[in-house]
Amino acid sequence: MSVPIHSKSKALRQSGAIAVLLGVSLAAACGSKPAGPSSPDVWATVDGREIRREDVEKVYRRVAQTSPAPSEEEALTAKLSLLNELIVQDILIARAANLKIDVSDAELETAFTDRKKNLPDDAFQKELATRGLSGDDMKAALRRELLADKVVEREVTSKVAVSDQEITDYYNANRAQFNLAEPAYRIAQIVVTPVREAELNNRQQDDAVTPEAAARKAAMLMERLKGGAPFSQVAMDYSEDAQSAPNGGDLGFVPLSALKQAPPPLRDAALKSQPGMVSQVSAGGAHTLVLLIAKEEAGQRDLGMPGVKDGIATSIRGKREQLLRTAYLSAARSDAAVVNYLARRIVEAQGKAPSLMPGAPGK
Repeated sequence: MSVPIHSKSKALRQSGAIAVLLGVSLAAACGSKPAGPSSPDVWATVDGREIRREDVEKVYRRVAQTSPAPSEEEALTAKLSLLNELIVQDILIARAANLKIDVSDAELETAFTDRKKNLPDDAFQKELATRGLSGDDMKAALRRELLADKVVEREVTSKVAVSDQEITDYYNANRAQFNLAEPAYRIAQIVVTPVREAELNNRQQDDAVTPEAAARKAAMLMERLKGGAPFSQVAMDYSEDAQSAPNGGDLGFVPLSALKQAPPPLRDAALKSQPGMVSQVSAGGAHTLVLLIAKEEAGQRDLGMPGVKDGIATSIRGKREQLLRTAYLSAARSDAAVVNYLARRIVEAQGKAPSLMPGAPGK
């Protein structure tokens, strides 16, 4: 989502590994018991550093839907997931210190302004108050997110490379895919939906969950594209389509006959556009930003033709980055001494909401 109140914390970006990490935490909770926490409000420790209940609650207030109100079990499930993601963030921030990575005040202000630029200031302040948060809370969380981002950029993204030989090998192994039996349109998409996605695969772990948030997010993404941001990078960061996001939104070449079967607004966005144009199609609270990359006539396409080499490179790079990101975060988690007290309490309560504080179980 496009503003920090509704957007999932960028600490929550590393979804490819989060499911794995959650399983590791719960398994650890079922093993031998470590010494209890110094306080019931300590929900986890990472190499001796505490993650407290209020840390999770602040993140939860940022991302939770206000209507309809979740059940006690749903809220606790969300908080357990957020806690595991904060564990990963804590590990990355510790690595940032070792790598001498920092976030300047100017970087923080730029990111903060960018996050809330599609929401008027009075509305932003009202939403903060509704959720029991302050501007300083948002900036503190954003600084941590940016630090974690920089670590992943240095340790993962910057190390992913695709050689010309790999591109050639891919082309030779998949030559038939580049032989078009009929005219085709190479299309890329960025999808924004007004509901929480069961599977999310974008680099920012950014998910609009209401029609209003989806509209703001789509508008923000269009502004970024108009400002010159590469479509593939925006798609990898923000698209909510789990299949195409890692490939920069690239759907490859869609045959004319298949395109004619698409809903008319999507069909027309491709057929009536010129290569390089981006169109926005909205329906039912969802938004699709459609980029027409190229039009091709029937026949065999080779590596020297526009877009073929870059398209293969983008596809290989996206899959490789996702794999390396998952492996890196899983390894980082396994190298740390983590105790998830909240997970252990839930296991001990046999799935029921444990009493975390007198009179307020699970809340």
